[in-house]
Amino acid sequence: MTSERAYHHGDLRRAVLTAALDVIATEGPAALSLRDLARRAGVSHAAPAHHFKDRAGLLTAIAAEGYGLLSATLGEADGLRDLGVRYVRFATAHPAHFQIMFRPELLRPDAPELLTARERTRSQLRTAVEGYGDDPAIGFMAAWSMAHGFATLLLSHNMDGPLDGRDPEETFRALADEMFQPAENTAAD
Repeated sequence: MTSERAYHHGDLRRAVLTAALDVIATEGPAALSLRDLARRAGVSHAAPAHHFKDRAGLLTAIAAEGYGLLSATLGEADGLRDLGVRYVRFATAHPAHFQIMFRPELLRPDAPELLTARERTRSQLRTAVEGYGDDPAIGFMAAWSMAHGFATLLLSHNMDGPLDGRDPEETFRALADEMFQPAENTAAD
């Protein structure tokens, strides 16, 4: 490697984010180090700090990016059940983002890009549950808990036995059908 390359990287920010996502996916967030990421990107050990300042800054950038990706995925949903399926699909397609997004102790909680991306996603979830149940806040928490719990159990392989070869998305659809029915259908219960 030439010393010129160490100072002139095409897209250092993206290279460091990509390397960090690889480390998180294979070894978990505890294994993450800016020095190691710099080595992987072929730059000086101080270079990543110019973009992220520190480890918390890097993880915050990953979380904000994850919320943006999740929001885009949810934006294509057709109804509450499909929203949950897309949430699970996002988690399985972006497991490293998913691990970091919901670990506030690793992040800068007041980072504007994180706050904006997180609120956009939560707003989509809240809007999707309107009309389900008597209390929209309870509906929001129930729907989010179900999708997030299912995704977390799936990623940690705790669903391998219960799924017994079933398609996770189809299984989630069946669970959602059991749990969430529009308020007008539950009035006769």
